[in-house]
Amino acid sequence: MKHLCILLLTLLLVHPAHAQTPATQRQIQYLSGRDNHPTVKWDFYCTGGRQSGFWTTIAVPSCWEQQGFGLYNYGRDYKTYGKNFRFADEQGLYKHSFTVPAAWRGRRVEIVFEGSMTDTEVKVNGAVAGAIHQGAFYRFKYDITDKLRFGEANLLEVKVSKMSAEPSVNNAERLADYWVFGGIFRPVYLQSYPTQYAENVAIDARANGSFTLRANVHNLKQAAQLQADILDLTGHTIGTTSAAVAAGDTVTRLSTTIKNPRQWTSETPTLYRARLTLRTGPETLYQTTETFGFRTIEVRRGKGIYVNGTQVKMKGTNRHSWWPETGRTLNDSIQLQDVKLLKEMNMNAVRMSHYPPDAEFLHLCDSLGLYVLDELAGWQKFYSTKAGTPLVRSMVEKDQNHPSIIFWDNGNEGGTNKELDAVFTQYDLTKRPVIHPHHRPGNAASGIDCNHYEDYYSTQKILADSLIYMPTEFLHSQDDGGGGAGLADMWELHWKAQRSGGGFLWALVDEGIVRTDEHNIIDVNGVNAPDGLVGPHREKEGSFFAIREIFSPIHITLKELPAKFDGKVEIENRYHFTNLSQCFFQWELVNFRKPSDPFAGSITQKKSRIKSPTLAPLATSKLNLELPKDWRSYDAIVLSAFDPAKNLVYKWTWKTGGNAKLLDGVLAPAAKDKPAVQVAETDSTLSLTASNISVTFNKTNGHLSGVKGNNGDKLSFTNGPVLVAGTVTFTGLKHRAEPDGEVVEATYTGDLKTVRWKMHATGWLQMDYEYALTGDFPFTGLSFSYPENFVIGAKWLGQGPYRAWKNRLAGTTLNVWENANNNTQTAAAPWIYPEFKGYFADIAWMEFNTVEGAFLVASPDKNLFVRRFNFYGLTGIKPQPGLPIGDISFLDGIPPIGTKLGLNIDQHPEKLGPNSEPNHLTGAPTKRTLYFYFGLPPTDSKPQPYIAPAKDDLF
Repeated sequence: MKHLCILLLTLLLVHPAHAQTPATQRQIQYLSGRDNHPTVKWDFYCTGGRQSGFWTTIAVPSCWEQQGFGLYNYGRDYKTYGKNFRFADEQGLYKHSFTVPAAWRGRRVEIVFEGSMTDTEVKVNGAVAGAIHQGAFYRFKYDITDKLRFGEANLLEVKVSKMSAEPSVNNAERLADYWVFGGIFRPVYLQSYPTQYAENVAIDARANGSFTLRANVHNLKQAAQLQADILDLTGHTIGTTSAAVAAGDTVTRLSTTIKNPRQWTSETPTLYRARLTLRTGPETLYQTTETFGFRTIEVRRGKGIYVNGTQVKMKGTNRHSWWPETGRTLNDSIQLQDVKLLKEMNMNAVRMSHYPPDAEFLHLCDSLGLYVLDELAGWQKFYSTKAGTPLVRSMVEKDQNHPSIIFWDNGNEGGTNKELDAVFTQYDLTKRPVIHPHHRPGNAASGIDCNHYEDYYSTQKILADSLIYMPTEFLHSQDDGGGGAGLADMWELHWKAQRSGGGFLWALVDEGIVRTDEHNIIDVNGVNAPDGLVGPHREKEGSFFAIREIFSPIHITLKELPAKFDGKVEIENRYHFTNLSQCFFQWELVNFRKPSDPFAGSITQKKSRIKSPTLAPLATSKLNLELPKDWRSYDAIVLSAFDPAKNLVYKWTWKTGGNAKLLDGVLAPAAKDKPAVQVAETDSTLSLTASNISVTFNKTNGHLSGVKGNNGDKLSFTNGPVLVAGTVTFTGLKHRAEPDGEVVEATYTGDLKTVRWKMHATGWLQMDYEYALTGDFPFTGLSFSYPENFVIGAKWLGQGPYRAWKNRLAGTTLNVWENANNNTQTAAAPWIYPEFKGYFADIAWMEFNTVEGAFLVASPDKNLFVRRFNFYGLTGIKPQPGLPIGDISFLDGIPPIGTKLGLNIDQHPEKLGPNSEPNHLTGAPTKRTLYFYFGLPPTDSKPQPYIAPAKDDLF
């Protein structure tokens, strides 16, 4: 609640209400909607493509393709279709009638466009407002005072050309790896000033309290005074500075020093306001406010990136301005959702790829705390100096007072016109560093190398060099690869390296667009755009949660409790500015639900909030959980960490004992007063029956060849065990009775040493096996067959709810999970997560619910992976990684996943670091016990009042 109240107050400071704005201030009148909902209808004529050749209406702001006009293009269509390809180049003609308040007569009136794709010609009452604007993502404006009829109807006409007449604008913005649209996609409004006013207010506020303000003054006809009052978040004035301004002056500077200001960082996003007043004697001519923060950005060459004198490392991703129904036309709730998603992943930074964002997104980064790389468009091609100079100026003047912006990005991957570097410096009062995001070495700027998509070992070499290394793209998150996979190794490398500046994963969102020309399917343009950590509507992938754990500023590496656990957990403070005394922890003692329970999850039996130790940034200590004496009598300890704003940082869960303890009340092979196991044998089969459950073995290969559950129906769980790696030859099958059941032993030569089955009188089927492998293998263990289309869903006690890879074990939580069968391919429609199919870690038990009935598998041994059916992590001619034989596998080792960029799958995931190497086996034996129960175990509950049919012919 405290965090929300601060956010709301901050937003009020940043966005004061426009109602009844005094005449001495800027007044605004929107001609369009403020965002994608609600919009305003304008008259519209499209010259080509869909709905073209006639006047109708269109919502403004919008991308006109999303309103059913024109044709779609992805920016790489020129590459996809070759030299004969032509981009759609329709134009949109807009008309809108509006009335200007009569009270604005005698004031300066400008029309402002926040963004229009691409070339935009504006007329008011038939008169051209000014030069045609070229460049899609930049605010532009015209003085239209002399063209208006005050208090009467006025006609606005706008012609928008999707393709620019300036080739370098098309090269920079439209020949790009993202969807390209047409239209007035950001708001349009009028702004009115009194005759004498100040604008383009730039503030340079440093961590030491120094404050400089520069403003352009217009039409000053007499001597005046310009005064800046510095206000804190509560509205109290904490400082004042003023300067005399002579008639005709156009630029004025003010400066002062504030004693001990609260510094802005991503962890402490403290904002102030500068209230600027232009006055003559007691008369106020003009007043405006700007929001800012006190902070200092330094690049110490060969050492690192410093904020307020403290070295920081970027934990970030790349973000497109995107929503599937409306393209690049967003609203405030979408902007807030994205910032909250970034913060939830424990990120502290975001790169604006590959163009400057809406102003609202930056306001939220200021108020909630994210470091921002603000980027001039240029995807592998750049603006000419002539075309780019006004765009850099517009970008800087719009965004310059956001404390969240720490670097300007001059283009991307070769889209850098180095002549524009000086233009950033010319207009930016704070002289932020300018960097060059690039995918090839040798393009460092400001002492920072941003080289993209290096692997673990090449990253080691770069970090050992003399430059600061901050990859502005790494671990490309296409399909289920990259992102959180391989990040644990890569982040430890960056975290421990002096010259690392952190880095930015590619990317936040799958750019799936709702195709209004194709029955509203969501289109990611094949392999080009499904490379986000979340789906188009922000559906969270498994990598989202892995990143959250890996980037957690409260760093805990404990994976399982030691035998003599003393209630203390080692923690590391990976905040840059926050002492852990400002945070708090809570433990819970929980018991997990059983397979027979109607719900998944766990039941909290006890919980307590505990005080965090006083622990400075980068220090380590031990957290005393202060557990009760009986903590071992519960299934697990859940530890939650909360930040100073009471947001959950991360949650860890540890078993208080082994799997055997968790199976108490689940696994019940022992029997009293049960008939002995029945044995039936033919030349080729051996069948065992107990408690209405039957299993049949094939005597020629040792496989389970038939199962009948206790419902009396067949279960198609067969064709195993099969060793998924190594060589094996079946040599024989024998059986014998024991006091508590019937034993079946299969013998082999090769890597599979023994498989011993035991049917208990209760119907539980036990399988003990041993194998030994030498060498490197993608996966190890045993498989069986079962038709995946028979499966309804699964419930399990283990890590979840998302699947795992060898190099992406982070982000899952121990609990009882339940998931319905789905055919989700990560980053593809319909984006149903979590995926049902995959490798699932640390399984104690798993129940499969099928159209043939239920069956349960359990293991008292730790570190069991269960593979569920056929899936792939990376799409391709040959999907990667490859899968084990069979449909359901019980594994001791699973494969890592690599990365994919476009059509190119990296065939060497081992380059991503130690955890991305294959499983190395040395010939030591691997032993495991599995228990199977085919059907639903009996209960003590009262029978329900129905009689099942004697014969059911459905199956």
